[in-house]
Amino acid sequence: MSEFATKSATHEQEEQKLNTPAKVKRLTGLTTFVIVATVLAVLVAVTVYAQDNGSPNGQEKYSLKSPSGVAFSDFRGYEDWASVSSARQDEILKVIVANPKMIVAYKAGVPGNRQPFPEGSKIVKLQWKQKKSTEAQFAVDVPDFFTQAFVMEKDTKRFPKTGGWGYAVFNYDAVSGKFTADPKSLSDCGNACHTAVKAKDYIFHPYEMR
Repeated sequence: MSEFATKSATHEQEEQKLNTPAKVKRLTGLTTFVIVATVLAVLVAVTVYAQDNGSPNGQEKYSLKSPSGVAFSDFRGYEDWASVSSARQDEILKVIVANPKMIVAYKAGVPGNRQPFPEGSKIVKLQWKQKKSTEAQFAVDVPDFFTQAFVMEKDTKRFPKTGGWGYAVFNYDAVSGKFTADPKSLSDCGNACHTAVKAKDYIFHPYEMR
């Protein structure tokens, strides 16, 4: 091998040695970035899951099912549904909310137009124990603590014997922060009471003006 060829080969080897650390550094940096991004994504997912399960409105309540077979998970997201009306009974304040499908039907005139609510309609009556406000400058009753969610869902195939509506009660214990399916919901004032408004597709509350 000539002296020139030897020098060229030596020079090429030296360049490869110089470039190798740079390539390794780039690969190491990319690998580190991918690992960090993956770990962060996992941590965020775990944190969100833990927060959701640790809160009163977490996933735990959505595993409940009433004796009548109505699952609380059927009403997932009810916390953000639009209000329909409100009511008061003795020392209980009530707010009635409905899912988007039922709200659309309400606004179209159901049940005043003698049309039934569509399949998949869902309505929830949220109940609070009330108390006198100690802050307002006038006499007013305000919610004290949450007590119960009374739910109804329209599914004529599942509930043909009760006008197409399924009923359930889920009680909330403010001390433990947990929901439970009411074991007496089968004999509670579900279809037995709502039969009085059969002509309005078993729904007491109209969509109130606002």
